[in-house]
Amino acid sequence: MQVGNVRRRLVAELVGTALLVAAVVGSGIMAQRLATDHAVALLANTIATGGALVAILLAFGPISGAHLNPAVTVVMATTKDLSPGVAAGYIVAQLAGGILGAVLANAMFDLALVTWSATERSGAAKLLSEGVATFGLVGVVICVGRSRPSIAPLAVAAYIVAAYWFTASTSFANPAVTIARAFSDTYAGIRPSDVAGFIGAQAIGALAGAFLFSWLVPLTRPAPVHA
Repeated sequence: MQVGNVRRRLVAELVGTALLVAAVVGSGIMAQRLATDHAVALLANTIATGGALVAILLAFGPISGAHLNPAVTVVMATTKDLSPGVAAGYIVAQLAGGILGAVLANAMFDLALVTWSATERSGAAKLLSEGVATFGLVGVVICVGRSRPSIAPLAVAAYIVAAYWFTASTSFANPAVTIARAFSDTYAGIRPSDVAGFIGAQAIGALAGAFLFSWLVPLTRPAPVHA
C-alpha cells in the first residue's frame, strides 16, 4: 500500500469522525436550547445524527471505508480486513478527530472549547445497552458490508437512529465518540468517570459481534491465480 494512500485514509478517518462528533454534540446543544420536551430533544438529536452519518459514510467510505469508530476498526483488523499498522493509525485519527469535533461543536455555540461533562451515564442497564448497541452495529457492518456493501451506509445510519431509542444509553456504540462527548458539558455529554465503563461494554459487544457475525457471513476472498 502506498504511503500517500495511507495518509489520505487517515485524514479521512480524522475529518469524518470530527464531523460526526460535531453533528452529535452540536445537534444536542441546539436541541437543548430549543426544546423543552426531552423526547423532542432526543428526536432532534437522533435525526441530525442519522442524516449526518449517512452523508459522512457516503463521502468518506470510498477513501478509508469510513470506520469512524475504533470498535469497528479493531473488528476489521481481527477479521484480516485491515492490517494492524493501518488499524492503529485509524484509531489514533479517530480519537483525535472525535475530540476535535467536540471542541468544534462547543466553539460553534459560543461555549468554552473544553467543558468537561457532568452528565452521569452509569449503571448496569446503560452498560448492557452499550454492549448490545455495539454488538448490533458490528453485526450490521459485517453482514451488510459483506453481502450488500453499496447500502451499508444506509443500514448503519438506520441502525444507529433506531438504537438511539431502543437502548437506555442512547447508543454511543463508539469509543472515540464516547471519549469526545466527555469534552462537552451539554445534552450529548458523558461524565469522564463513566467513559471507561462505556468503552469496556462496547469492547465486549464488539468482540462478541465479530465472532458471531463473521461466522454467520464468512468473508469470501477471490481464488488465487496460479501461473
